[in-house]
Amino acid sequence: MSHVDATVAPAAPANPRSRVILASLIGTSIEFYDFYVYATAAVLVFPILFFPSDNAVAAQLASFAAFGVAFIARPIGSVLFGHFGDRIGRKGTLVASLLTMGIATFIIGVLPTALTPGWQVLAPALLVLMRFCQGIGLGGEWSGAALLATENAPKGKRAIYGTFPQLGAPIGFIIANGVFLLLSLNLSQDDFLNWGWRVPFIASAVLVIIGLYVRLKLVETPAFTKVVERGEVAKLPLARVLKTSWRPLILGTFIMLATYVLFYLMTAFTLSYGTTASSLEAAKEAAIAKGAPLTDAAAAAFVPGLGYSRNDFLVMLIIGCVFFGIFTLVSGPLAERFGRRKTLLFTTVGIIVFGALFVPLFGAGTVGVMTLLIVGFALMGLTFGPMGSVLPELFPTNVRYTGSAISYNVASILGAALAPTIALALLAAGDGSPVLVGLYLSAAAVITLIALFISKETRDIDYEV
Repeated sequence: MSHVDATVAPAAPANPRSRVILASLIGTSIEFYDFYVYATAAVLVFPILFFPSDNAVAAQLASFAAFGVAFIARPIGSVLFGHFGDRIGRKGTLVASLLTMGIATFIIGVLPTALTPGWQVLAPALLVLMRFCQGIGLGGEWSGAALLATENAPKGKRAIYGTFPQLGAPIGFIIANGVFLLLSLNLSQDDFLNWGWRVPFIASAVLVIIGLYVRLKLVETPAFTKVVERGEVAKLPLARVLKTSWRPLILGTFIMLATYVLFYLMTAFTLSYGTTASSLEAAKEAAIAKGAPLTDAAAAAFVPGLGYSRNDFLVMLIIGCVFFGIFTLVSGPLAERFGRRKTLLFTTVGIIVFGALFVPLFGAGTVGVMTLLIVGFALMGLTFGPMGSVLPELFPTNVRYTGSAISYNVASILGAALAPTIALALLAAGDGSPVLVGLYLSAAAVITLIALFISKETRDIDYEV
């Protein structure tokens, strides 16, 4: 890959609006689908098949640790793909990131499990390796999709266009969990654990092919084309962004912090907490069927949960995620009218208050849990939607891919990599009460609030500088 590869003829046609929206939306939908398939399996399948243990809590923690590996990989992916995104262009880099994520997800679907003779060590190791590759791919995907949308946006509509790649998150989540739900409804527990869980991973190959077809039809964004024409392409984007834009890197990271904590508490943690009791019973039955019943000590190690069936709680999550999508779209016009900073300030205050409501909502039966999921996902849409424009707007065009990708993905380590594990530990420390988990969310939102107060409004900046 060279500088010459990036050169775009001055007469190159612009990307049609419909193609921009579809390419930015479908790519992130596929990427987040792949990511959520793993997140769901990390709760429902992998503790049993890849990290078997007499102590169910230890198995779940090992699965969450493997889940967190991708967040460590994401900043590496942001530097790698950010370098090429700022050197050779957005289009080719987006194709490479999609392939990286898609191939890793497909391989997970065909891996032997730790229950296969001779694979007790190698199977978990390969799972972690593929999870790392997933993180590499996603580390480069989001920023490129956001730039594809916003660098092609008409004047005064960057925040609106920036919500389309963000909409890929709820769409991917709904598809991933919908597939798991259909499998659960149509397969026995044994069939699901034997082969059914593989279907969502293998099926992702079809989605990747569709995404590649759409993205290969794109031309380079106008903003990057002008950078090439002016001869301002950064030779070392990472060094340049660290030298000239270190302050936006820090602010962008902490502006994104509460968003990540909220999202992974609303997905991985709530699924684990909501289904713990029924998962315990299923684990006992599976162990007995294999002639190795759980010991009393192992059974006692389970942290108390809400006891919903897996299928019922997946339905509740999908309903909540619909509000995620709705409020992601709502956030765009709000961020255009009132500004990105003001919209996020009010939303972050709402997240702080929401964290204090974990105990009363979780303790109010199904109505309370549904209220928690709907409100939490609605806040998620309002905070996640503007990020598609906010983070890229913090950086000049020639380091925009690298800068926004690093901020986004370093925030993923601080806000998401450890969130499910911290939440589980806080739940145990609170004797099964989620009060400390809610306070953890509120504390993260306070940090984001401070970063927003320090930052400046970015709505009216010149995006081609």
